[in-house]
Amino acid sequence: MSDYLLKVRDVSLEYRTRTGLFSSFRHKALENVSFEVGYGEVVGVLGRNGAGKSTLLKILAGVIEPDSGSVWMPPETTRSLLTIGLGFISELSGRDNAILSCMFNGVSMEDAERIVDDIKEFSELGEFFEQPVKTYSSGMRSRLGFATGVISEVDLLMVDEALSVGDSYFKKKAENYILTKIEGEDKSVLFVSHSAKQIQRLCSRVIEL
Repeated sequence: MSDYLLKVRDVSLEYRTRTGLFSSFRHKALENVSFEVGYGEVVGVLGRNGAGKSTLLKILAGVIEPDSGSVWMPPETTRSLLTIGLGFISELSGRDNAILSCMFNGVSMEDAERIVDDIKEFSELGEFFEQPVKTYSSGMRSRLGFATGVISEVDLLMVDEALSVGDSYFKKKAENYILTKIEGEDKSVLFVSHSAKQIQRLCSRVIEL
């Protein structure tokens, strides 16, 4: 068995946007990025705005494909990207979105329906859990996304500023939950944050883009 849950080799991505009939804008979001993440590691991802932090996590989550390079994980690895509202269907309730998100993360429908009340309890959304996500504030979306990701028990949890939104009580609860879940378990976390204090509290090492 490999010591690593994730190996990234020479990953590059360039965004191309048409700005006119004969003109376009190009931005190299990532260039030859390589690193590994071991089982049970909590790794921070730092960099200035536009350095490619969110782009990197979306590539690792399979949301977008890189232009070049490779991403390796063991077969059957489950992963979840926690970012505000990614993949949420605004017209559906928090409950329905939680079930769908679990299924996207590789959880069966039967298991998703079994744990959805645990997600509701952790999110502390109360009656809003049964309401359409379009009625949610950004903090409420953060609660739903984080609760879904952690309760669905994935192997690789990727957190993209999800803990930067919302009240201080839930931020602390989320941080404590991450620390509890990784202690003594093979749970790996990639954590993007602009808060140096959060990085220091949660991460064993840092990747800087």
